[in-house]
Amino acid sequence: MGKRKPPGDAGSLFTPRPPLAERLRPRSFSEFLGQEHLLGEGRLLARIISQKKLPSLILWGPPGCGKTTLARLLAREVGAKLITLSAVDSGIKDLRRVVEEARRAAAAGQRTVLFIDEIHRFNKAQQDFLLPYVEDGTVTLIGATTENPSFEVIAPLLSRCKVLVLKPLSPEDLRRLLEKALKDPERGYGRERIEVEPEVLNLLAQAAEGDARVALNLLETLVESTPPAEDGSRRIGVQDLERVFLEKPLHYDKSGEEHYNLISAFHKSLRGSDPDAALYWLARMLEAGEDPRVILRRIIAAASEDVGNADPMALLVAVAAKEAYEFLGLPEGELALAQAAVYVACAPKSNAVYRGLSSAREDARRHGALPVPMHLRNPVTALMRALGYGRGYKYAHDYPEGFVEQQYLPDELKNRRYYRPTDRGFEKTFRERLLKWWRGRKG
Repeated sequence: MGKRKPPGDAGSLFTPRPPLAERLRPRSFSEFLGQEHLLGEGRLLARIISQKKLPSLILWGPPGCGKTTLARLLAREVGAKLITLSAVDSGIKDLRRVVEEARRAAAAGQRTVLFIDEIHRFNKAQQDFLLPYVEDGTVTLIGATTENPSFEVIAPLLSRCKVLVLKPLSPEDLRRLLEKALKDPERGYGRERIEVEPEVLNLLAQAAEGDARVALNLLETLVESTPPAEDGSRRIGVQDLERVFLEKPLHYDKSGEEHYNLISAFHKSLRGSDPDAALYWLARMLEAGEDPRVILRRIIAAASEDVGNADPMALLVAVAAKEAYEFLGLPEGELALAQAAVYVACAPKSNAVYRGLSSAREDARRHGALPVPMHLRNPVTALMRALGYGRGYKYAHDYPEGFVEQQYLPDELKNRRYYRPTDRGFEKTFRERLLKWWRGRKG
């Protein structure tokens, strides 16, 4: 007896149907949606297509915006052989195989396009391996990444490629895609009797957040989970969306650029005294699963760097929020983060301490280890006293108001001013006090 073939093997009676998103993948540029800034008349990709000259490219964009499809269509347009690798499960051994295959193709007069999905996952050695073969044209590289290539792709390889930034698809583009899926008799649901309320398509397009794959997956789940009526038709309304609108995480990568983008927006909102924006970015990060301690570090930094002595309580509130979060945990601890963020945003601002430390550090580096003035040295031994340590030092508490004017900086820096308090918040009190104490001090 012959061996039985497993399901899905050649000769099997059952072949699984590809997912809707794969079936609807554009087969030509006429079906491609979005990226008009690259494919519009006179734009870069439009010129490449018309001239049949394809340079090495890095396609940088969010998931589901068409990077893989674009690579396939470009290779087809220039008549090149396309070899696809995923950086997730490929290594130098696979790259060597591709190079040999490309050399054989070149000997036969055919060009090779190497498409590497998630190229940011290749390490430096793997990216270095590609350099000479991209340089001499053995392969035309098209790399796809969701991460900022300036962080994830080595500079020599990046310099040999043109970086194209792809945008998320608009809700209008996604709605057209969903309508096509419902009408297409070959690849979609055009042969079935499916009625979908118009508002359902609008909501699906919004929920997908620019990702065509997500939009089609949502539609497929919705259709396949809707039982047909007695006449075989399916009617889908807004009330049916609960089946597919399971809570999904917002786009966020704790180690990628979006992490730094949101943290930056949050800090700048605190500095800019906008508590509403600060709360929004805080909520975005919490919803995406950011570690609250990362957020707390930013609040504490802003309290010191941007508020400073204009409101010394800001730092205390920020540190107290850290203690409250560690004591309460989630979700109650999130309120402490929000309270501290709002306090720091609403506090008067001064970076006088930050600027003062920066200036002092510059002098410390420029002048090196200047000697401590003798009157400031502590005479802990008889020899030190004999050498003049501490001689002439004025003890502040022996004077009215606990202050006496004397030199505390080295001679080379005796007239330096590092801390220049503003007239905002509590720092105005510091400024007035220092002007009163130090004769001749300005501002």
